[in-house]
Amino acid sequence: MATADRPSSSSTAAGLSRQTGDAARPSAHMAALILARGGSKGIPLKNIKLLAGVPLIGWVLRAAQDSGVFQRYIKAGRGSTGNTEVDIVGNIQATSPCLHPTDLIRVAKMIREDGFDSVFSVVRRHQFRWSEIKKGVCEVTKPQNLNPAKRPRRQDWDGELYENGSFYFAKRSLIDKGYLQGGKMAYYEMRAEHSVDIDVDIDWPIAEQRVLRFGYFGKEALKEVKLLVCTIDGCLTTGHIYVSEDGKEVLSYDVRDAVGIQLLQQRGVEVRLISERNCSPKTLSAMKLGCVAEVGMATKLPVVEKWRTELNLCWKEVAYLGNEESDVECLKKAGMSAVPADSCPAAQKATNYICKCNGGRGAIREFAEHIFLLMEKVNSAGKKA
Repeated sequence: MATADRPSSSSTAAGLSRQTGDAARPSAHMAALILARGGSKGIPLKNIKLLAGVPLIGWVLRAAQDSGVFQRYIKAGRGSTGNTEVDIVGNIQATSPCLHPTDLIRVAKMIREDGFDSVFSVVRRHQFRWSEIKKGVCEVTKPQNLNPAKRPRRQDWDGELYENGSFYFAKRSLIDKGYLQGGKMAYYEMRAEHSVDIDVDIDWPIAEQRVLRFGYFGKEALKEVKLLVCTIDGCLTTGHIYVSEDGKEVLSYDVRDAVGIQLLQQRGVEVRLISERNCSPKTLSAMKLGCVAEVGMATKLPVVEKWRTELNLCWKEVAYLGNEESDVECLKKAGMSAVPADSCPAAQKATNYICKCNGGRGAIREFAEHIFLLMEKVNSAGKKA
């Protein structure tokens, strides 16, 4: 039986090395079956709803793909895989967004190398249970897992293991019988902070905070953002242009976004603006944002590359907020990228964060808050190291 409560840095590194070692030469064909129903009553269309800027199902897909242990990925409701070459099935719930690749790597080893027929995820809880009394029955409740006269302190009690539903791995022979568990069974203990179940944690903002703090964001380590480049039309502004009778252009922007820019600057992040259109220098100056700006740039990547080089930064230290097809290259290059909710489809596909706010309606402030949360994650990781 495995536990992930106290993983060492060396064990994590060893697990990740399997992506190019054992996982590259699997002894059995393993498929990931992503359990994602479409008819959630609690949260409509839950599995594709954005959680911290990413569709809920995207969090587990990222972890599964980066684990390197699967040869196939199947999105389906509960049921048979229908693929005859599959030897092992990893049933993964889309509602567990804090799943990490290291968990899947260790579980794959338990089945492929350690001889278990099924492995399922559990979490340790320190909760006292009491017997339930049905209405209308004159009975007294009884303790189920404690002696009330000798209530243990949390630190003196190991707690109990509960299934958390994050995943159920099983060999094909069990799956064909309709079983998720059976044969030689083992549990895999997930860290409590990684055990987030959206079926239970239906308070979406709280779930987002948990994911931002404890979720998995990709193979490459996050770096502190030093430069934010923002597109003017459609990000800083709504994209609407007001023209007076004498031909002068008037632009408007949200005060929340101006505050977001100021907060970034106060924390040492350089903020620069870019536009395809030849915006009036006087108009930009009147906004009093204190940002360097380049306008009339049909191709934006060379400009951002120049700024990055000038500031001696790597791309992981660059954040980019764009909304059009002309932003796609920069969105893909940046270590952290985002688009407003009303951005074009091509831009949304190229980013790793989709804002709830529209362009010119608070998207910059929202992205700034997202950057701050991830920078806290970077800083806390640095302290632990």
